[in-house]
Amino acid sequence: MEWKKMFAMGILSVIPLVGCSSFPDSGPTESGIKSAQSSPKKNTIGFGLVQISPDLITLLNSEMPPLFSNIGQSTAMVHYNSDRAGPGDTLEIDVYEMGESLFSTAQTASTGTSAIARRRNFATILVNGDGTIDLPYIGNMSVDKLTSDEVADKINAKLKGKSEAPQVMVRISKNLANSIIVYGDVKKPGRLPLSLHQERLVDAIALVGGGLHASEDTIVQLTRHNQVAEGPLKLPEDDPQQNILMEAGDRLQLIYEPRTYTVFGAAGQPVETAFTKSSLNLAEALARVGGPADYQADPNAIFVFRYENANIAQRLGLPVGPDQATVPIVYQLDMINPVSFFLAEHFVMKNKDMIFIANAKANKVTKVFNLINALIAPGMSAGRSF
Repeated sequence: MEWKKMFAMGILSVIPLVGCSSFPDSGPTESGIKSAQSSPKKNTIGFGLVQISPDLITLLNSEMPPLFSNIGQSTAMVHYNSDRAGPGDTLEIDVYEMGESLFSTAQTASTGTSAIARRRNFATILVNGDGTIDLPYIGNMSVDKLTSDEVADKINAKLKGKSEAPQVMVRISKNLANSIIVYGDVKKPGRLPLSLHQERLVDAIALVGGGLHASEDTIVQLTRHNQVAEGPLKLPEDDPQQNILMEAGDRLQLIYEPRTYTVFGAAGQPVETAFTKSSLNLAEALARVGGPADYQADPNAIFVFRYENANIAQRLGLPVGPDQATVPIVYQLDMINPVSFFLAEHFVMKNKDMIFIANAKANKVTKVFNLINALIAPGMSAGRSF
């Protein structure tokens, strides 16, 4: 029996040399995170630490999403008229004349022996890059930004004195100047001509077959007059004010960006997880990974790491640089307090959020005893065999 005591004493003498701090961990404890936040040497990115509370939930829920309505929009009359000619468009021009025809006769209608009308259908004419067209007996004429009726009136005025009672009809058969480009994560990318129906953002996407993925996981990027607006497709679908009118020259790109969050630390299942639904709260996010691990996690120390909008950070009283768009913030949830379970149901998760569940301080002590047991157990078994 003497050798068993010596063996145990030898094992115990080694443990203090190793120390609790030498045991591996899945991440810092609550005190470790708070210490790092308050230390300028460790907190090199300046992250803030905020407790999740009813006031915080109210503040976060009041955050304004990115708005398409903020992008420059022309007035209704100027902003939208698909019946205006422009460079690259194709015009079809019909000229009707009485009496002697200035143009070659294409069709003659007669009553008795007298011809009363002649019609000449011009071949389709392409509008030049400078917005002009070339016509017989007229020459070079500007039609840029003119409606089909205005083009017809202008041709008719220039033919007076050259042709007897000319009547002109113009149709814009291919209107490239008044079109938009839709591309990216859509079924039928390409050029979309705008019509007098006045298509809006969601209409334009629907007309090209819609997106290839769920609207919650689709980002829309609208480029107009060197301005860029970006937001989830769900935004203009749900908010009519963000479903703005399309303008000629707009470029719409749909980007597939599946929303995910990651879980680290003392979780039942550390993993990257997709949202798979339009909205996900913190309670649901924790439940999906099994919640805090028993005998390992500190339920008082559930943290959500996020790059938050600078406006929210300012309203929380955190320092924000003049050109800083986002601020790193760590939100803490105390699940020992029953109220926190209700708060977790209203804390909305965002794309790329990171949840960290800290280890309990007693976890290291448990590891020490487990190590002692692992070292002593073989020796005790060997002693019983004698």
